[in-house]
Amino acid sequence: MAQIRGTGYGIGSQNTFGGPSSSFSEKGTEQSPLDSVREYTSKIEDFLDTLSDPIKPYLPAIGRFLIVVTFLEDALRIITQWNDQLLYLHDYRHIPSGLTHLFLFCNVIAMTVCSSLVIARKYSDYAVGGLIGVVVTQALGYGLIFDLNFFLRNLSVMGGLLMVLSDSWVRKSKAFAGLPSIDEKDRKMYFQLAGRVLLIFLFVGFVFSGKWSIWRVVVALFGFVACVMVVVGFKAKFSAIMLVVILSVFNLLVNNFWTLHEHHPHKDFAKYDFFQILSIVGGLLLLVNSGPGKYSIDEKKKVY
Repeated sequence: MAQIRGTGYGIGSQNTFGGPSSSFSEKGTEQSPLDSVREYTSKIEDFLDTLSDPIKPYLPAIGRFLIVVTFLEDALRIITQWNDQLLYLHDYRHIPSGLTHLFLFCNVIAMTVCSSLVIARKYSDYAVGGLIGVVVTQALGYGLIFDLNFFLRNLSVMGGLLMVLSDSWVRKSKAFAGLPSIDEKDRKMYFQLAGRVLLIFLFVGFVFSGKWSIWRVVVALFGFVACVMVVVGFKAKFSAIMLVVILSVFNLLVNNFWTLHEHHPHKDFAKYDFFQILSIVGGLLLLVNSGPGKYSIDEKKKVY
């Protein structure tokens, strides 16, 4: 039976058998490093929550728009560069002329319609499936499936799309026909976990591409720590905000396509990278809004 403590009569101040006192020493109640980090980041999170109060109601809409903005830009680019796209697919990818027209037309329609549905929060499961299909077909059509940087970036974009899916399921009451054995709440948690993991692949691509410099090492280290925190769900909101800041600064400084001449050979690549990173930022904003989900250290801490 537990001893009575703090009554003022010294009961429980000494063990019955002459052993040491049962009271905990100050040393025994010291915080672990993990708890210290948690306490510090919680204060920062509270401060950031106060600053972001005015935009909190609009955060899901902003996140969803940013996730699909790369698809909208891609659809516009195909329309404005229609002949160049046809030439590339026919002469370099050796796709027959009729199929090149059909390929581009289907991509433009799918990206426009599915992106609009994501923004409007209508039929999100079908819209996300359509956009993931676009990513896969473009990788095959343009011969980029074995390009490591392209592959990792698009994994991150798909992570953002999975965050859209988990965000939409929290508002749905009916079961998803494709997964009848798993209830809606569990599906949401699984897709939140998958989305968190896929979102960080952009930084893997960042580490393995480009020339090394001091600033690149610093960004990679900060990004790596934040990515690990996102994956395991430890202070996921704080780490997601860190990644949003790092990616936004990086995007403005490195992918500033608006500063390049109209006919600069890297203008289209910089624009493509810029909007892809915006999509990943959108996925991280949804993570900030919805939290890491059930399968995370943050949620387990609440249980124990």
